[in-house]
Amino acid sequence: MKKTILTLSLCCMFLQYGNAQAFQQEFGNPRKGFVETVAIPNHADSRYIPGQQATLRIVAREGGAPVNGTKIYYRIGPEMFLPEHYDSTAFVNSEAVIPMGTMHAPGFLACEYFFTTSDGKKYKDLVKLAYSPEEIKAFTQMPEDFEKFWLKVLKEARKTPLEPVFYDVPDATNEQMITKLVKLHVGKEKWFYGYLTYPRTPKAGGHPVVLCPPGAGSQRIYPSDYFPKHDCVYLKIEIHGNDQRLDNDAYNEMRKKCDGYMRQGMKTKDTYYYKDVYAGCVRAVDFLCSLPEWDGRNVIVTGGSQGGALTIITSALHEKVTTCVPFYPALCDLTGFLHQRAGGWPKFFTSFYKEGMIEIPQEQAVNTLQYFDVVNFARLLKVPTFMSWGYSDDTCSPTSVWAAWNEINAPKQCDITPTSGHWRFASSQEKALLWIKKHLR
Repeated sequence: MKKTILTLSLCCMFLQYGNAQAFQQEFGNPRKGFVETVAIPNHADSRYIPGQQATLRIVAREGGAPVNGTKIYYRIGPEMFLPEHYDSTAFVNSEAVIPMGTMHAPGFLACEYFFTTSDGKKYKDLVKLAYSPEEIKAFTQMPEDFEKFWLKVLKEARKTPLEPVFYDVPDATNEQMITKLVKLHVGKEKWFYGYLTYPRTPKAGGHPVVLCPPGAGSQRIYPSDYFPKHDCVYLKIEIHGNDQRLDNDAYNEMRKKCDGYMRQGMKTKDTYYYKDVYAGCVRAVDFLCSLPEWDGRNVIVTGGSQGGALTIITSALHEKVTTCVPFYPALCDLTGFLHQRAGGWPKFFTSFYKEGMIEIPQEQAVNTLQYFDVVNFARLLKVPTFMSWGYSDDTCSPTSVWAAWNEINAPKQCDITPTSGHWRFASSQEKALLWIKKHLR
């Protein structure tokens, strides 16, 4: 009897286990959002000339049914200078029309809107329209000693041997590629860490090298196999000397020194935090060009946001860079806000963004920042440049990006996606890769 009970118990247990293993998701993942919206300007390309009136048609459907009678609230103004007051209208058979007015000078007109659906959820978006953006002029002035200053900085930085130290990264190493964490001494008191990934099988003649500077902040970086899969040696760097091998608690403690780094030392051009960062990026290219895997010809720099800024800067400063591929670069036309026009991240000279608060006399800050503004490096670019950005970016304003783009005299191609914000579509990355391959020497 005991044996029978034991057998039945085991059978029940196995049946329960089998049923548990067989459980599957009962409800499918939705392929669309329950509320779908699209904003349609009356000019399909989102481009206007000063004086032209713009309207924005918002189409919204809730579970496939037209949104009807729901109020939509909006405010309109030059980008990053929106009024506090919201106007409103209502959806009629899924559509609401917002009169945006016009601008009388080159720049971007912005509309922020929101509405609440029947389930109580709030939906909002930001749309910006371009007014003759190719005519946007930068406010940034180039100091007479700009090039002399940076030649001196780089000469000094190159006196310090790189002394690379390599650490194995087993989780990012396989039969196709090898990854090492490398520590570089890029200046007298400056170190970078970076993940170096390269194809395991050597190629006759070597490989192109790719440097990827990071976006803003001091977060961890991670290796990537995107460019190594396309036969390149790839280095993803961080710029603060934060040891990527530390556990999370120790790493977060180390990051504290980076708080407000974009404002540190701004009193003079010689003490500003970014001076050693810019020089360090140049030294990172020196390191890549010292590798036996380099083909001796192709040096590509690419990154987004702060990394986009560092891409332009490094490409302008390093004589061996052959291809410049920035995305929505930061640090462009930094004094824009002093002229009541949107400037670039970190939005200096504003009161509505904490990183943009200047704690030294305004004139002193302006004197320093002109040596670090991407606009002045864009003026020096000589290598082919592919750049992509969107209009709805409220981090790196399209006004500031256009201000830098319009200063580039090198061969250039842009990929503008009006609906994107501070991010890129996969198609933009694919276009960039094709462009890089087309320009390989």
